[in-house]
Amino acid sequence: MKTQISPLRFSQLLSATPRGARLARLLTVQQLDAWGWPPSCAVSETAALVVAELAANAVTHGRAQGRGFRLTLTVGTSASGTLRVEVTDARGDRAPHPCTTAPGPTADSGHGLLLVEALTTRWGWEPWPPSGKTVWACLPLF
Repeated sequence: MKTQISPLRFSQLLSATPRGARLARLLTVQQLDAWGWPPSCAVSETAALVVAELAANAVTHGRAQGRGFRLTLTVGTSASGTLRVEVTDARGDRAPHPCTTAPGPTADSGHGLLLVEALTTRWGWEPWPPSGKTVWACLPLF
């Protein structure tokens, strides 16, 4: 008989406010600690940065009146060795654009997805019916 190992999963709906984005980062660190990655390890620090950027984008670009965003963290089976971070917001009409050129050093915005791209093995987005989107990123756990 083959046993199936279920992944570790955490999901939380948060308000689409700067406070909600900050809470997403703090909950990520807390949940990873509960799963065995302490706050001072590279996995936790990297995940916190990625969540901070994706949550800030959800609050800034994906906000819809009266709607929050959802943070989901999934650690796959031990064979996959990845943490998948998902941030789902209500604005499917505002898709993230891949970074083709780096913004200038004095630019006020445009650095977040470059940071996500540099810190993760891959990232992307997909529609979340009926009107939202999920931006996801995968981080190595080693």
